[in-house]
Amino acid sequence: MCGITGIMAFNEIGRMHMIHLAKATGLLKHRGPDYQGTFITERVALGHRRLSVIDPRPQGHQPMSDGTGRYHIVYNGEIYNYRELRQQMQNNGQEFTSDTDSEVLLYLYIKHGVQCLNMLNGCFAFAILDTAENQLLLARDRFGINPLVYYQDKDKFVFASEMRSLLAYNIPKTLDYQSLQLYLELNYVPAPNTMLTGIKKLLPGCYLMINASQNDEVRYYNIPEPQEVPVTSLSYTSNCKELAELLEAAVVRRLVADVPIGAFLSGGLDSSVLVAIASRHIQKLNTFSIGYLDQPYFDETHYAELVAGKFATNHSVYKLSISDLYQHLFDFWDHLDEPFADSSALPTYILSKYTSKSVTVALSGDGADELFGGYNKYEAIQRSLKPGLANSIIRSLSLITGLLPKSRNGALSNKFRQLDRMARGLELPVDERYWYWASIATKEEALKELSEQALLNLDQLETDERRQYFLKQLGPEPTLNHVLRTDLQLVLPNDMLTKVDWMSMAHGLEVRVPFLDHELVNFVTGLPVEFKINQGKRKRILRDTFKDLLPGEIYQRPKSGFEVPLLGWMRTELSGLIENELLHQSFIKEQGIFDPNYIGGLKKRLHSKNPGDIPARIWGLLVFQRWWKRYMPEGSIA
Repeated sequence: MCGITGIMAFNEIGRMHMIHLAKATGLLKHRGPDYQGTFITERVALGHRRLSVIDPRPQGHQPMSDGTGRYHIVYNGEIYNYRELRQQMQNNGQEFTSDTDSEVLLYLYIKHGVQCLNMLNGCFAFAILDTAENQLLLARDRFGINPLVYYQDKDKFVFASEMRSLLAYNIPKTLDYQSLQLYLELNYVPAPNTMLTGIKKLLPGCYLMINASQNDEVRYYNIPEPQEVPVTSLSYTSNCKELAELLEAAVVRRLVADVPIGAFLSGGLDSSVLVAIASRHIQKLNTFSIGYLDQPYFDETHYAELVAGKFATNHSVYKLSISDLYQHLFDFWDHLDEPFADSSALPTYILSKYTSKSVTVALSGDGADELFGGYNKYEAIQRSLKPGLANSIIRSLSLITGLLPKSRNGALSNKFRQLDRMARGLELPVDERYWYWASIATKEEALKELSEQALLNLDQLETDERRQYFLKQLGPEPTLNHVLRTDLQLVLPNDMLTKVDWMSMAHGLEVRVPFLDHELVNFVTGLPVEFKINQGKRKRILRDTFKDLLPGEIYQRPKSGFEVPLLGWMRTELSGLIENELLHQSFIKEQGIFDPNYIGGLKKRLHSKNPGDIPARIWGLLVFQRWWKRYMPEGSIA
């Protein structure tokens, strides 16, 4: 991966902002520590930070130009089938000066235009300038693996891999209150919006064509619509075989690199399957795990060690204490360009830091849960779509579960929390139930967090429209496959992939995700629900396909999230930040965004016997406050 940025000026005022290119490019150094390059014309300036993974020679530096000097590219990503595409073009007489996928992509565009996007197997965000047409193409991969943000006004169009680079062009910083509300509900801001008004994220599977008169976003890829094929017409065994072949091919494609490569290994099903396959092709594969010294409920490293032992990997385990988390906290927060409160981003940041000391590229199992139905909520949704005695019993227990102690901090209290959320969700219509189970707070709870002044700035109709953009993906009669498809568009790119990209690239580590090979995704999305969840077995076809390859403990073990022990941490090391700084009542009053009395009530619940999801909500507030102090009051970037 790399970092890209650029500006297209529409007039002389826009041209004045081109002087910020060097700073904007330099702010992406962590994404590409190996080389910085720029290209400047009268109206367009492009910047690139390179992480050398394929052909590290100077011939691969960017911005890269074609032989005529008409076309110029800045590119962040990996095209895994670039060698086949390169050979095809060479057979037709095309000459290359490097062995990079960026040069292949440039000439593919010159020959095929935007149709080249359908030929690519990989992850990418790039910009190509056509100086003859004074036109700029921006494109993002099918699933949003690589980020791309942009801003446009009457004077200029600017883009970058990260918001910190974008803000270097001195664009205005105004809080988007609709994004804030959704952030308080979800703990992240869903695309295409950001926390700042006017700054947008290019949606996955889309491209933009920019010139002085147009800014047209076009979708070139859609995740296939679910087709509910009768199970009786399909052979489960043959589909297992096809899945094995597609995943093997996806992994092999992602092992191409001119630098050391390894894999994250949590000990869960997804990462274990990837390590099993990759170990067939790389002897003594480097694998990396992270766990907790004094929190056994949150520690999975013994499962990872089972897998590492079976496949003879070169395995490294990093055990963290609560104090280790705190030592990394502020550096971690400094890599959040907008509020992002998935707490598992912190251990991902630390794991990436240690991993980058040994390898430049790592495989990750992201995407498998959304494809195969791995999360607890999917089983709950599947049950809820089939009304019966079990649902009636759970509904009837809602009064009891409301009284039970609930938190994420222990096995029993977490079960009570999950049962309570399921009971409450069953009372809602299907679309509201989906959103409730995808959220950390309800709409009503989020609104209570805001001050009266913030509520005056909030356009509730706009917020509801943004929510409906995703809910409409469920369709009029949703099945579990519709829910999985919706999560592939909401949760995966905006939470999971954002987390992995930001945290890995903070340390110049490239992470590759074989489960998001589009050929594999197209296949899996077409499988019937019963192949994914059946009689309480989640990820059924993935488990069964690789059952004989994995240790028995991995096949049998339940899903476990990459959790942080927030509750205990907030009652100890984080208490000072909560009580005396970021959530201090006087700061909240002066800031004017949140209701100090309601926030005070949330803080009190941290110390109750029934904290529920309050730690996650408090974490979201801490992340926002830290971001606000860093970016907003003085209008500058550190």
